[in-house]
Amino acid sequence: MMRDEVEEALDGIRPALQADGGDVQLIDVDEAAGIVKVQLQGACSGCPSAQITLVMGVERAIKDRVPEVKQVISI
Repeated sequence: MMRDEVEEALDGIRPALQADGGDVQLIDVDEAAGIVKVQLQGACSGCPSAQITLVMGVERAIKDRVPEVKQVISI
């Protein structure tokens, strides 16, 4: 199931986010559209680099593990 694979990908990058006082929560997976919605938490939620973290860290980790994912959106 795609959601499980996305959770595993997030678990892989979560320690790096937590080391900086942040975290990421999976909100929704739209398997048909290939869209994953996440919420950056803690220090990540107000960080000026959050968009870079989302794209370069979170999105890349998810797409590497789950190629069906086309887009990761932070809500």
